[in-house]
Amino acid sequence: MRFVFIRKKWIFFVVAAILMGSLYFLTTETVPTFQSTQTSNEEITINMVTGEFSTTTADGKKLEAYRWDPGTIMIPKGQDVTLKIFGVNGEEHPFYIEGTDIKGTVKKGEETVIPLNFTTEGTYRLICDTHTHEGHNEVPPMIAYLVVD
Repeated sequence: MRFVFIRKKWIFFVVAAILMGSLYFLTTETVPTFQSTQTSNEEITINMVTGEFSTTTADGKKLEAYRWDPGTIMIPKGQDVTLKIFGVNGEEHPFYIEGTDIKGTVKKGEETVIPLNFTTEGTYRLICDTHTHEGHNEVPPMIAYLVVD
């Protein structure tokens, strides 16, 4: 017959772990990582920029990737929102918002202002016509996601 010896410090660690685990499951209130302080009557302004990443591989091949930053934005349904996009990289980015009639061009060094008000929930893609898959096989498309909720 074998005897198992349990040291006091191991009992302390086990009890502490059980208490921490039970506190996690007993906590009913969640704490949001971000909470908007704007009221629903105020107009929301969202700022976005164009960005470029480029590098050269060991064999001398140049790789580029363009993006909207931030790549995903949340927009309240039925709320007036102003989207301001500042052109940082690339001479120009002609764009459209999928599922809408919204089109425009973001030019380097300039700010493009787009008034938005979505009445239907869903995810809308902001797509750059210059940087899509066609003709840029190795470059990912330049797409941002507008999530309306």
